[in-house]
Amino acid sequence: MSPYTRYTFLAALTLLLFGFMAGCNQKDSGDKKSGGIADLFKKDELPQATTDSLFVKSYLAKRPEFKEHEELMYQFYSDRNYKLAWFKENELVPQVDKFLGVIDSSYAEGLDPKRYKLVNFNELFKKYEALDAKDSTRLQLQQEIDVALTASYFNYASDFYRGRVDPTSDNSVNWEVKKNKIKLHKALQTILEERESTYPYYEFEALHAGYIRLRDVLQEYRALQQKGGWPKVELGGKKSLQKGDSAQAVAVLRKRLNPGQAIDPSDKRYWHFDEKLETQVKKFQQLHGLKEDGVVGGGTLATMNVPIDSRIEQIMINMERWRWIPKRMVPKNLDQKYIWVNIPEYKLYIYEDPDNDPEAERDYKEVLSMRVVVGKTMNATPIFSEKMEYVVLAPYWNVPNSIVEREIKPKMLNNPDWLDTQNMEIVTKERNPKPVSPYDIDWESVNEKNFQYMVRQKPGPKNSLGSMKFLFPNEHAIYLHDTPANALFSQTERNFSHGCVRLEKPMQLAKYVLRDMPEWDEQSIEDTINAGEEKWITLPKKIQVYLVYFTSWVDAEGNVHFREDLYGHDKALKKEYFG
Repeated sequence: MSPYTRYTFLAALTLLLFGFMAGCNQKDSGDKKSGGIADLFKKDELPQATTDSLFVKSYLAKRPEFKEHEELMYQFYSDRNYKLAWFKENELVPQVDKFLGVIDSSYAEGLDPKRYKLVNFNELFKKYEALDAKDSTRLQLQQEIDVALTASYFNYASDFYRGRVDPTSDNSVNWEVKKNKIKLHKALQTILEERESTYPYYEFEALHAGYIRLRDVLQEYRALQQKGGWPKVELGGKKSLQKGDSAQAVAVLRKRLNPGQAIDPSDKRYWHFDEKLETQVKKFQQLHGLKEDGVVGGGTLATMNVPIDSRIEQIMINMERWRWIPKRMVPKNLDQKYIWVNIPEYKLYIYEDPDNDPEAERDYKEVLSMRVVVGKTMNATPIFSEKMEYVVLAPYWNVPNSIVEREIKPKMLNNPDWLDTQNMEIVTKERNPKPVSPYDIDWESVNEKNFQYMVRQKPGPKNSLGSMKFLFPNEHAIYLHDTPANALFSQTERNFSHGCVRLEKPMQLAKYVLRDMPEWDEQSIEDTINAGEEKWITLPKKIQVYLVYFTSWVDAEGNVHFREDLYGHDKALKKEYFG
């Protein structure tokens, strides 16, 4: 029986019973007149409306723009026995106005409101209000409004909480961080005050502070864009500008770095490059990952002249990346801390919740940071998340076959003793490896696929992994490790590795991850390394690790950072997001 048939049957049955009772209790004509039919249709006495799967299916068949979330629709309504969600006592609930307001303001989220304004709700509401309670089409319109609101919510919430672009289905995006598995039908129940949640769904709010800070900056940049943005700095034939220079270009530079101030480039009071301006230039360089020398030229000049439109797009696509980050940064069964490597920033951070509370999603604090070296463009560090399980002291470096073919093979063809000079050896691939003579290998025919042995570098000062490595098993064979090439950390751009992440302060990281194992203090770690024998340590609890790619973010002090698109991932994402 359809909901409408049930409704009609109940109304008829009520009328029949009422008529019977009225007849049995009828008094003399002088008695007060009994209630009429209109009294039966008072809004607060109407039965609670429902829908059914056939109605949902029929509606979605006519509205292909909602088809993507068909399974969510069935799940949501099935969980509530198909009771309507957005009506209470046949009146629209207050959350309706709030949700429609959220759609109207979705531009502030870097989203396009047109994507969600697919139904003319104002027209439907007026039509519904105009119908008499006795009108047989009223229930059907109620169902249509309710299903349309739910479908519109899923369209919006999917983009807002999961992202407009699905990184798991688009290979060009290059993002393998564990996906955000937010249950949108549960989120909607929270909004409708039918369940409690630690997440702010009821406020239609974002889940991560990093996203919220970028969203606030987006509004500031758009406001500046409306005022014309920032001026282009041109040096007028000079190679650079620096402290002590005096030129009209200095006034333009000052205006570029102080967009809210009234600075007239023709006013010679602003032409002098003073110490205050130099400090501002260094701050700009620091926020853009440039060499902090206070000199405007080359890369600094090019970065300053990136148009504000491009920066706005950059902010928006990095907001999108935040939507891909899992709502729970760390699983409940782990200690509430995580390692965060931002590849374009060449930086590693450790964040932890001081109270170790798995429900405190926004309370993580930075406790350690260090510079890192990441993969070259041709050996890009992949973007993914995993859990650290082991620390290896005095490690062997097992050279990947790709490197054997590309780098070691040419050297061995030139000098068969080259491996000895690098403290390397060739061994069999078995549990107890046996040594293999390099003279027994036909190096001319070696390639990545047919090389049956393992080239490894022995523990020691020349080892490419340094004194330790940190393993979070993954299909990419990527890990964090020490390095003997410490001079690289003084470079501004640090993409020199074959893909793994080299650490500026490996001992600090080792002490941190092993701090719950008293037997492994700094002295015992150093003693083990100095012994020169590889030692594997299993962590008592795994630690969440993220290798991510953010080219724009806002730090805790409110400073906006931008970085170069190291691997071209921004370019690919912009094509999908704005295409």
